[in-house]
Order: sequence, then structure tokens, then C-alpha cells
Amino acid sequence: MRAHGWRLGWKRARVAAAGFGVALCAGFAFAAPPQAQAVAVPVATDAAGALPASLQDFDAYVENVRRTFDVPGIAVAIVKDGQVVLERGYGLRDREANAPVDAHTLFAIASNTKAFTAASLQMLAQDGKLEMTDRVIEHLPWFRMSDPYITHEMRIRDLLAHRSGLSLGAGDLLYWPTTDYSNREVAERLKDVPITGGFREQYAYDNILFGVAQLVVEQVSGLPFERFLQQRIFDPLGMAETRYNSDHLQGLTNVATGYAKADFKDLVPAPRMTWANVGGAGGIYSSVHDLSQWVRAQLAGGVYAGEGEQAKRLFTEERQRQMWTMLTPIPVAKPSVPELAPAVPNFMGYGEGWYLGDYRGRKLVWHTGGWPGMVSRVTMLPEQGIGVIVLTNAESGAAFNAVTMRALDAMLGPPAYDWTAAYAAARAKQEGKADESWRKHLEARNAASKPSLPLAAYAQTYRDPWYGDVVVSQQGGKLRIRFAHTADLVGTLSHWQHDTFQVRWDQRWLNADAFLTFALDADGKIREARMQPISPLTDFSFDFQDLRLAPLPPKAADRP
Repeated sequence: MRAHGWRLGWKRARVAAAGFGVALCAGFAFAAPPQAQAVAVPVATDAAGALPASLQDFDAYVENVRRTFDVPGIAVAIVKDGQVVLERGYGLRDREANAPVDAHTLFAIASNTKAFTAASLQMLAQDGKLEMTDRVIEHLPWFRMSDPYITHEMRIRDLLAHRSGLSLGAGDLLYWPTTDYSNREVAERLKDVPITGGFREQYAYDNILFGVAQLVVEQVSGLPFERFLQQRIFDPLGMAETRYNSDHLQGLTNVATGYAKADFKDLVPAPRMTWANVGGAGGIYSSVHDLSQWVRAQLAGGVYAGEGEQAKRLFTEERQRQMWTMLTPIPVAKPSVPELAPAVPNFMGYGEGWYLGDYRGRKLVWHTGGWPGMVSRVTMLPEQGIGVIVLTNAESGAAFNAVTMRALDAMLGPPAYDWTAAYAAARAKQEGKADESWRKHLEARNAASKPSLPLAAYAQTYRDPWYGDVVVSQQGGKLRIRFAHTADLVGTLSHWQHDTFQVRWDQRWLNADAFLTFALDADGKIREARMQPISPLTDFSFDFQDLRLAPLPPKAADRP
């Protein structure tokens, strides 16, 4: 395999820290009448309908970003002082159909959903139905982590702050790519996911606990999560285009197709996926038009209509203050390349569903989202009343960061800076490291070595305590691997060296090939198998390294 085959601009879910170089059918399934009449969104233009002077070259800039980072389509909205100053699409939502992106094109916003989940819990707290300091087990008595102390002390607020003691992306294979586990089953399996860090001790991004947060919303409100979002957030804000999960996209045409670089090099359509089992972490599809209304309400302290005592609110300013208060500090790293130095914050941390930091000395609130074939970013400078939304249909955090930073500068007025070149330099460095990692694997390989056992001996069912079964079978003289609960995780094993095999997935857009190593006991029988991603560019949600695969006796393999 060619070394450059491991390249990808920026990782899908790992884009959460990349911004600073620190690195759904027509109608809603459970739609109800809105609680309050939605307000028309004002669009600020001059008499001729032109953009502000600082954005005159913005269209050309975004087109250059698309070409530089090979992104088919980008949608952008910019909000200032309660008005939408720009709202438009660039490029194609579907290359095969030659269909353009516009301000109403729906994209998967992935982890930008987390802010909606945090707001939902705060709104229930505002209703007096829970406290953010309540123990999770007070509302979900069956909830368990693998550590009894953490189980007992986990509070509602802890679910939203990435400080549980789980490692980066731990347990994500329970839903990623799409699995057949339900949301409740994913949450129940947390009891077997290993804890590797101290509780409330350090930042480690997770998704699973936002799925637990979703279950708390449902338990306390008595509503399915999608209905709660529709009634309490989407309808009041007039977010008529927004859908919860791809299950509700049937009949809609203005939906972006996501694109991934198969084998890190060839841009291909990625299949539309659903996160119905962990929707609170990343289940929403939306447009920049609708998200501009969400951002306007955020910048207005929760107000979406009216003024003063007559104002209609999603939540109070105090509730928003809590969401925007740092709970988990994040160390500020040096920029990956000197060109990104202007983006490095003075501080960084995580609140409730939002990253917190500063840009050019101004408070910054933001989040990103990653999905197969789509990545996005929502950013606010609250004190300046500025909001920027960037949705894309390719896996390039470099692209959405370059657009976001240019938009912020246009609204703030500092000297022009070439963010496209800066993020291109960072991407090139990242690709170089991936190439070097592959070269080291090749140099360390003993290609003349042989497996310790006949191939048929490796063909067994293996079980991990938290994921479940992984089946290795022999077919036509080759070993095949299949993750029992994940339809897309099917591939071929080829001998690498000794008792290590290379896993090459049939779905090349996954970009998640791995090494699978078998360990033998003193009698030459397989004791366990361990996996690890091959490329450092593989998304961290493929947490293969956390699996502990033990072979099952034949009869046990027939039981779940």
C-alpha cells in the first residue's frame, strides 16, 4: 500500500479541537403545534442588497477554500447583533446530480447536537423537574459505570462535560458506525467500558454520555427526545427545516450527500447514516438558515421573540451562563504549525455542550461536528454579538476552520490573514506524520514471518465485554472478520507478521483499517486478540484499542 494512501485533511470526530490548531421526511414524526409563534429572521443588507464592505470578497474566499481542500459544498451563515448578514451556499450538495448547496440545504450537524441536549436539560431544570446537580441514578436507577464510585457520584452536569474518566471516544463502537443496539442498550453496556482516568480529573471527549443525557431528558419530560426538541426548541425558533436523525429525511430533496476520501485519497459518496441510538450526541440534521435562528437565540441570552418582561425565552440568562461556564479545563497546546499562532487561545475548556476560549482576547463559544462525509462548526463571539455557522459535505476540518476564521476577522476588522494557507500547512504536516507512521510500520515488519497456527485456528467467535461478538471466519482460503452488531464493519484479514493480521474493511470510505494481533497461551491456544487502528488519521470513534477479544467455546458462541 502506498504511503500517501493514509492521508486525510482532518479527522472526522477529532475536529473538535482543530479550530485552534491544538488541535429530517417532510413533517416531523412527533411534531406538535409550536408553543409560540416563530419570528421572521431579519436579513441585514444595504439598499442595493449588497454585503457589508468587509465581506465583499467572501464568496471568492469560500470558493478558494472549496478548491484547496476538495470540498464539494459549503453553506455559511453570519449573524451580527441579531441580524443575518450573510446566508448562502457554495458548490454542490450532490456532485453526481450536479445539485447546488443553498442556505436551506440540510447537513448532518453531528456533535453540534450536543448544545441542544445541554439546553434541553437546563430547560427541564428551569421547569423545576430536575437539578443539574442531581445524581444520574436518581432519574435512571439502572445506570452503571464500571466504577461504583463514579456510578454513585455522576451528576447530570457531568454527562455534558467530558470529565467522566472514560478515555477519548471510549465505547463509541457501540454506535459508530451505525449499530443495531438501542439507546438504552448502549447506555447499559457502559458498565463494562473501562475507566482509564480520574473522575472529574481531566478532559477526554466522549459521546456515549450524551446518549445517557438524552435518556434523562426522556425520563424526566415523559417525551421522546425528538418530540421534546420539536416542541421546546425547533418550533419556537421556527426551525421548520430541521430534522432529528436521517430517519426523518424521507421525501426531502434539499439534503447534502456526504463525501469521504476512500483510502484517504479518492473522494466518494458516504452512505447516509443515523445515530438514533445516541442521538443526543449527534443526531440532528439542519441548515444554516435554521441554525442562524438557534445562534440568534443564544446570542440573545435565550430570547427568541419580544423584549423585556414580554420576551419569550428558551431559557434564562442564568441557565445560559451555566452552559457557558467552564467545567473542564483543556490544556492549550502550541500550534501545529507557526501559521496557526494567531488562532491559539489564552485559555480553553468545555462547559455544557460548548467549547469555551477566546479569540484575539474576546470570549469565544463554539463547537464542531463530525459525521461520515460531513463536518461543521458553530462559533460565537457573544460580547460582540457575532455568530458564524459553517456546514460542509466533506471531511475537512481545515475547510470549515478557514471559513470560520475569515468570517470572524471580517466582522471584527483586524488585518487580513491567509487562513486558507495556514490550515493547508497544518494539513500537510498532519499528512506527513501519517506517512511517516506508515513507513515505520513497514520498516518494523518481518514479512518473512509466518503465523503460529493454521489459518483455520484463528477462525473463531471472540467476545468483548462491552461491545459483544466479533466473528473471524475462513472463506475461500481467506480470513474474514465481522463485527456482529455493526453492518459496515466487515473485512478481510491478511497476514502482516507473526500473529498480527491487517484488517482491510470492505467499506473503504471508513478509513479505519487496523492491526489485529492474537496472543497465545502456554499451550499454543489463542488466549485473546487485540486491535489498533493503523493510521493516526483514523477517527478516534473507532476505538478498537479498547476491545479485549476472548475466544468463546463453540456453545457459548451461539449465545448473545
